[in-house]
Amino acid sequence: MKPTALSPDRHAALNAGEVAATTLAECLAVDFAILMRSVFPDAGGQVLQAMDAAAALGISRRMALAAELIIGRYGPEVIRHLADHPSDTVRGWACFAVGRTAPADHDLWGEAIRPFADDGHFGVREWAWLAIRDRIAADIPGAIAALMPWTAEASPRLRRFPSEATRPRGVWCAHLKPLKADPTPGFALLEPLKADPETYVQDSVGNWLNDAAKDRPETVLALTDRWQTESPVPATARICRRGLRSIRA
Repeated sequence: MKPTALSPDRHAALNAGEVAATTLAECLAVDFAILMRSVFPDAGGQVLQAMDAAAALGISRRMALAAELIIGRYGPEVIRHLADHPSDTVRGWACFAVGRTAPADHDLWGEAIRPFADDGHFGVREWAWLAIRDRIAADIPGAIAALMPWTAEASPRLRRFPSEATRPRGVWCAHLKPLKADPTPGFALLEPLKADPETYVQDSVGNWLNDAAKDRPETVLALTDRWQTESPVPATARICRRGLRSIRA
């Protein structure tokens, strides 16, 4: 998706870190090098030159690079200074900084990423799970166990996080090959959400199932058949329709 034209004033405000993006197009329109200079004017020439040189990289790679450069210049303590920044892109950098510096223990990185997973901005919430995707891939059973309590959180943003973060295919990220081959371990995270009242959560669970159905359709069909018998409510029906859309199109 290519960035759309913005007014000069709006574009300048985004690049200065004064406002948050309101659409994906605005997120993609942010010039990271200009934003880095605005937020970290004392970062130094090497940091700013590295950000300039990365202009042609995809946005996920630039997010990770920005976090690496910031940590290298200011240390992990910079994260707490970015957590409440008005720019969603800057808070996204903080997410990737968490991904690089949080302890390997799943509960500890979970607590570190939690505020960003519950952020009010749609973009920050996506960066939150993308930033710790490598942690999940390195130990899928451990990550599933650590994320189980999240499925009972009061916030739908936090309830969504376990399913979105563990999608077998996902978006803008590497696939989780073990869950593509056998999605059943991930079903433990989906079971508590099969009748979630929030469409935000329902969409994520449905997308998880749709990912899995591309490789293991019979396994997903068996699950959705059972769900619709055990939970004959509109929320479950909606999730199942979304989860089966690729194989029942």
